[in-house]
Amino acid sequence: MRLLTRVDYAEGSEGHGGFLTCHVLDTANGTPASGMRIELYRLNEDGPEYNNNNNKNGASAPRQRILIGSFVTNSDGRLGGPALSGTDFREGQYEWAFYVGDYFARHSSSRISGTPFLDVVPLRFGLDDPTEHYHVPLLASPWSYSTYRGS
Repeated sequence: MRLLTRVDYAEGSEGHGGFLTCHVLDTANGTPASGMRIELYRLNEDGPEYNNNNNKNGASAPRQRILIGSFVTNSDGRLGGPALSGTDFREGQYEWAFYVGDYFARHSSSRISGTPFLDVVPLRFGLDDPTEHYHVPLLASPWSYSTYRGS
């Protein structure tokens, strides 16, 4: 059993102190990804889609996605503040949706036309400590991306 499941946090109006941020870097042009649209979803395990396990192949049904917020990165490739904080910052599974195809269609110095190789990059991750800062950077080009848990 994880220790965090045994800790009783005294959650007040400000929450537990943890927060979620992100940063997007355009590795094709060597700049912050200014003006990229990003969406944040919480994956709900209690939704009807999640509990319906009657698929033909026996696989679990997908988790229900609940939109938490839509953002546009600033000139530094950041959101300008936490995407989640206070009482909104809860343990669970989340998904960022980075609209890299739209971004590179507008900002690429190379000739990109037609159907983008990468369009919307989904990134699923978990938050399990309500006292921590979770920072999720995305390094992206029109043809590749990478991420990690930052600090």
